Parts: sequence; C-alpha cells; structure tokens
Amino acid sequence: MRLGSGAFAAGCVVIEVLGVALFLRGFFPAPVRSSSRTEHQTGPAAPEPSAGASSNWTKLPPPLFSKVVIMLIDALRDDFVFGSKGVKFMPYTTYLVEKGPSRSFVAEAKPPTVTMPRIKAMMTGRLPGFVDVIRNLNSPALLEDNIITQAKEAGKRIIFYGDETWVKLFPKHFVEYDGTTSFFVSDYTEVDSNVTRHLDGVLGRGGWDVLILHYLGLDHIGHVSGPSSPLIGHKLSEMDSILMKIHTSLLSEEREAHPPSLLVLCGDHGMSEHGGHGASSLEEVNTALLFISSAFKRKPGDVRPPARAQQTDLAATLAIGLGLPIPKHSVGHLLFPVVEGRAMREQLRFLHLNTVQLSRLLQENVPSYEREPGFEQFRMSEKLHGNWVRLYLEENNSEVLLNLGTKVRRQYLDALKALSLALSRQVAHYDIYSMVVGTVVVLEVLALLLLSIPQALGATAELEVPLSSPLFSLLFYLMFLLLWATHVVVCTSAEGFCYLCSLSWPTAGSVMVLVSVMFCAVVSALTRTCVDGQLLRRLRTGLPGCRQPSPRLCQGEWAVPPEQGSPVSVTVSEAL
Repeated sequence: MRLGSGAFAAGCVVIEVLGVALFLRGFFPAPVRSSSRTEHQTGPAAPEPSAGASSNWTKLPPPLFSKVVIMLIDALRDDFVFGSKGVKFMPYTTYLVEKGPSRSFVAEAKPPTVTMPRIKAMMTGRLPGFVDVIRNLNSPALLEDNIITQAKEAGKRIIFYGDETWVKLFPKHFVEYDGTTSFFVSDYTEVDSNVTRHLDGVLGRGGWDVLILHYLGLDHIGHVSGPSSPLIGHKLSEMDSILMKIHTSLLSEEREAHPPSLLVLCGDHGMSEHGGHGASSLEEVNTALLFISSAFKRKPGDVRPPARAQQTDLAATLAIGLGLPIPKHSVGHLLFPVVEGRAMREQLRFLHLNTVQLSRLLQENVPSYEREPGFEQFRMSEKLHGNWVRLYLEENNSEVLLNLGTKVRRQYLDALKALSLALSRQVAHYDIYSMVVGTVVVLEVLALLLLSIPQALGATAELEVPLSSPLFSLLFYLMFLLLWATHVVVCTSAEGFCYLCSLSWPTAGSVMVLVSVMFCAVVSALTRTCVDGQLLRRLRTGLPGCRQPSPRLCQGEWAVPPEQGSPVSVTVSEAL
C-alpha cells in the first residue's frame, strides 16, 4: 500500500493528537459529576426510611440557623488560630475554641492551594483540578451546583464584601456587594478596611440571611514578609476584634427571641514558611475551620482538640444548616459535631440525606460501586434506620430504641467517611492504563516519522506500507491478541476507574487495532531502513567480483544481466 508523504503526515498528526488526548485523559481524570441534566434543580428529598411504617418526614428539614455569617480570612493557617499565635494574638477566638459554644476543625485543603479553586471546593463540595490554577487569574462564573446558587433560589438574601473573586464566580447572586482586588499584595490595610467599613451598617439592620466576608490582608503580609513577620500578629489581633464584633452582634439579636445564628471562621488555604501557597506542604493545606453558635452546648471542662476534616465537608454542613439540598457533585460529608445536639431522629435524618447523595454520586461515577465498602455500609444503615423509625413511630421509648439509634448513627458515620473517601480517591486517581496506552501511541508515531523520513524526502515522495505481507499479518494478529488479553486482564482486575475499560468493546478493540498496526508499521520501517543501509554499503564498496565501481554505480545504477537480451539499468530506488 503506497501513501503520499502529505497523506502520511496528516494521518500521523491525527493519531498523535489522539495519543496525547488519551494520555491527558488519564493524567487529568474527569471530575466526579452527577448525571442529572438540570444543574441547579434538585429532585425531591429522599424520604425517611420507615420499614413499612408511614413517616411524614418526606421533605427537606427546616434550617437550623436563622442567619449565617462566613468570615473567610485568606491564608488562615491552622496554627494561627489553634497554636501559640492564636493564644497570643486572638484571645477572644481562643476562648471560643476552648470554652465557648463552638466546634473547631483543622480542614485540609487539597492542592492546588490557591484562592479560586478553594472557594469552589468550599461552596460545591467538589475537588477542583489543576486547570483551575489558570482560571484563578480570570475566574469565570461558576455553573455547577453550589451553596450560593441554592441559597439564592431558596429566596435567601446574600451580602458579600471582600475579594472580587466571589463576584466573578457568583454574578447576580448578591443583593449587596463590594469587591476588592487581590493583586496589590503590598496593601494589607485598605484591602481589609474596605470590608470592615460595611460591618456596622449591615449588622445593625436586617434584610439579609447570609453574610460573606473575605479578608485578604493576612495573605498579602505573608507574600511580602512571610509568616514570621511581626505584622502577622497585628493582623490576627485585628481579625480577632472583628470576629468579636460580629459574634456579640449576633448574640444581641438572639436575645430578642431570634432563632440561633451561625458564625463560620475559615481559611481558603494556608501559608508556607516562605509566605507563599499553591503547593501541598502541611503549612499550605492545613487551615482553620471554626463553627460558632449559641445552639452548641458545652459542658464545663469539656475541652476538645480540633478534629480533622476536609475542606469539601463545609458544603454539606452549610446545606444542612441552611435547610438546602446538598450540592449534587459534593464529595464531602456532614461534620457531625455541628448537629450532635439535635434530637436523635433529626441526626439520623441529616446523615441519611448525606449518605443518599454520596451513594448516588458513587453509582454514577464508579462502575464497581457495589464492591465499595461504603456502599454496603449505606444499605445496611438505611435498613437499620427504617427499623428504628418504625419503633419510634410506635412510641417505643425504651432503651432498645436508644441503643439501636446509636448503632444506626455509628453505621451512617462510617458509611459517610467510606463513601467520601472513595469519591475523593476517584477524583485524585491517575488512570495509569490510559496514560500508558497514550504514551505508546505517541512513541509509535514519533518512531514511524523518524524512520520514514528518507522515503518521504525521496524523488517519488511516497511510502510503502506492506499491509498485505504475510509476515506483517502474522505480527499484527499476534500483537492484537496480546493487547486484547492485556486489556481484559486490566479491566477485570482494576479497582479504580479506567477510561479505556469504560468504552464499548468495539471501540476498545479499535484502539487495540490501531496500536497493533502502528507497531507493525514501525517494525516494517525499521526493517526497511536496515536493508537499505546494507545495500548502500555494498554499492559503495562495489559489486562482488569488481574491484572498482563503475561511474554509473556511483550515480546509483548497476548492470544486472537479464535472463535474455542485453543488460538493463536498474536504479537503487527501484531495487529497494
């Protein structure tokens, strides 16, 4: 089969692009997503399991808090709050952590530890990818399901002051906002004063349900001077006084018979020892997360060290607190200490909603979901939950009910952790199989191009591909069978998701055919190159029996005695 050099080059480019795309598909896995076509419209809430009894809990639970204030301090490392600096420079916050009505966590922010991906992780519950580092410079509107959009559609009035990244991610979501730019890193005073100047007015009036404040000064000090700068202590003291102002204002409202409110103190990422962020060091990924509310009860002497959590857990927790559906793509789970003071039936209801959401996401993104421990734990928990509800509706308040409820709660918590871990692992999973196949295709194309350059630059500018050669056919079938057997073994034993394994058998077979054909073409081109080299060496040293090559030999021709008639001249290219 003869191909022109132009057609050959075009085919190689197409195959090279396919190989690179397959490699990138393995290196940058597709995010975990719900298959629902409507991004922000959720179906009815999962009803409470009741094991044959008639339960009237078929809708979303009502909000736990009347107002929510999110105070996000950029680059708030965990030890800035829970360490020695927190004790020294944030005394009011330290009091709340140790003795006040609060629940504290060290939240892990997965890389990349830059602002925009971290905001997306907190509001959607999904783990962003490294492509979001580029988008961090010019954040597009966030279209996937998130807490802010859910709150807006539920009629909640949201006010925002701070980093303008929020305004870009959530345009037309805020009833009032004032964005500040984050590029003037030498400014660590005015950038925060422009946020704080709104507080007296907004805290003194009603008309809002969610208030979001994003302070940039601490991050700017880190970039300029590092975490050991004396300016860090002054900025932490300033943040502590602002938190005290917000908390005391919320408490004064609650004294007027308002339902409890929630104040959330958090950081989007940490700060390295050099003052930067973006990588995966402990100082960059460990952030402070603090929930403060009069709804939290604490016994005297009850000192709890901060628990470990994932930053993605904030989305599910805020959704439960605001009475909203959990974002469909969220891989985080409810932080149970926030709701542990509620009645047992409410606790189990919250946990059930979260496990249903995560199990659906697992089924839609992991082909072998039935083998996941979290899915089996969920099914067992749901069954036990139904039995508990049946006993509860029968007004059975015995110790059996309490023990069963405690067991169901423990099962749900174990299932939540396992499901969340499985989905997070899916997002961070490298598809090695796709990467290897893509690399092989790319290398085959490069080798074929290098070996075919002499023919492509020849006078005819054509290349011969011996598709009909028996040796070629035998090698092709052997290679195809070997690749197909490897494909079957990989797909039947793979624990994680493989893109090639998710393809239909004819499509996967086409990939194996392509790899086999390219391999045989490379072998053929390599063989031809070796033969050409041997013939050229023979021509340069002369034909057998001749001491000197003739002038025509030097011009690339030699005399071949025919069977009959006079000698004819055959060019080297014709002989090859």
